[in-house]
Amino acid sequence: MSDMDDARLGQWLLGNVAGFVGPFNVEKFAGGQSNPTYRIDAESGSYVLRRKPFGPILPSAHAVEREHRLIAALHPTGFPVAQPYGLCENPEVIGAPFYIMEMVEGRTFWDGALPDMAPAQRTAVYEAIVDTLAALHSVDYEAAGLGDYGKPGNYFERQVARWSKQYRASQTDDLPEIERLIEWLPRTVPAQTRTAIVHGDFRIDNMIFDAAQPRVLAVLDWELSTLGDPLADFSYFLMSWVTAPEGRSGVQGLTGPATGIPTIEAVVERYCAATGREGVPDLNWYFAYNLFRLAGIVQGINKRVLDGNASSAQAAKTVERLPGLVAAAWGFAEKAGA
Repeated sequence: MSDMDDARLGQWLLGNVAGFVGPFNVEKFAGGQSNPTYRIDAESGSYVLRRKPFGPILPSAHAVEREHRLIAALHPTGFPVAQPYGLCENPEVIGAPFYIMEMVEGRTFWDGALPDMAPAQRTAVYEAIVDTLAALHSVDYEAAGLGDYGKPGNYFERQVARWSKQYRASQTDDLPEIERLIEWLPRTVPAQTRTAIVHGDFRIDNMIFDAAQPRVLAVLDWELSTLGDPLADFSYFLMSWVTAPEGRSGVQGLTGPATGIPTIEAVVERYCAATGREGVPDLNWYFAYNLFRLAGIVQGINKRVLDGNASSAQAAKTVERLPGLVAAAWGFAEKAGA
């Protein structure tokens, strides 16, 4: 059973997904506070459905239509994404717009420490992730038909404004550090030197790996993707190196030859070699920005919890992190000279 009209969904699948054959079963994936995601097992195979949340949402959030457009453009380039099968923009079918893509079977790593691996295996996994991010930032987005997928230039300036606005739209309390960040970040935006497809949430648990090899089969969750400064993705990925291990992506204190997890310096070197960069600027501003943005996302989840419209039982637990995120963001701002 699902929280959708399976009969109407079945009619749409038969009419819009090539080769689809029923009967089928729908099961919601656990976790995730963004776009609810479901596995569909049918006579013709397995599929994934991603939809917007039901109920009121912020205007620019949960854009599954953009997500579908991006993976439809990336898939033919050979970049690892799930193959898209169809987009439904009519909310009357299941109650919200949605799209269907292939079910990519493989491994997902929920703990960045990779506790069950030998050091050499960990190194190979992290190198595969870095190489995948470098490959994304090297895609010719114009040739892929994504020249208008985002505005050129001033990426961080626009993002700071966007997340400040998103935060205000769902604000439920007053945190002094947020006020300081909203004032400081726009004044200190670093210059943008490159434009690329930016994933927006690039981390180890948003990928599916081959069952046996250290190879990325699919990068998932493109909800926050746009054209922008590739340092946004890269610095967000590097947040794992300044985040304490907590059962997710944090690897602070776990890097080096003993574990096989590359140091932040090794990751920077590999990424720069793959993308033709001579180096990266001071990362503290970017770390402050990333945590500020994450605070904006968590504040949105908080608002949905209070409205009774959160899509995960873990949502309330996530919201408890908000004060710590904001404090850490200001800490990096101070390191950057605030």
